[in-house]
Amino acid sequence: MARAIWRGQTIAESDDTVVVEGNHYFPRSALDDSVVRESSRTSLCPWKGTASYYSLEADGATSADAVWYYPEPTREAESVRDRVAFWKDVEVQA
Repeated sequence: MARAIWRGQTIAESDDTVVVEGNHYFPRSALDDSVVRESSRTSLCPWKGTASYYSLEADGATSADAVWYYPEPTREAESVRDRVAFWKDVEVQA
């Protein structure tokens, strides 16, 4: 079971992750919506497509753009559709 932990709180947990480039992509449905906020940030991956981001907020703390996902991944990256991955101060335990 993989877990994503932010500030001591499990914000995603699943036994169904996809590992791409060393990152665990969790099903979007596994992410705790109570800490998720939309972000306007995007970035471009040459082979996965355009990534969108979520920020995390809880108890007055924020981690800007700590969660990314590909709303319309390329055909080569279809395995990450409807999945999220983490960075910055989110610890992933697998």
